[in-house]
Amino acid sequence: MARVCQLTGKRTSTWNNVSHSVRRTKRTFQPNLFWRNIKDPATGLMFRMRLSAKAIKTLKLKGVL
Repeated sequence: MARVCQLTGKRTSTWNNVSHSVRRTKRTFQPNLFWRNIKDPATGLMFRMRLSAKAIKTLKLKGVL
């Protein structure tokens, strides 16, 4: 389960590079992932999760991080 955000489910996606002459070649876009330790409020246990930058921003906004 590589390159997947464990909270939002963001994963590697495939799109086209388009040159000036409109030739298309496949490329991959990877999510911006980081390892973060998250504390479960119910049990008080720490979990190590791989989160996208967007998920980290949301958790900081909600006050979890």
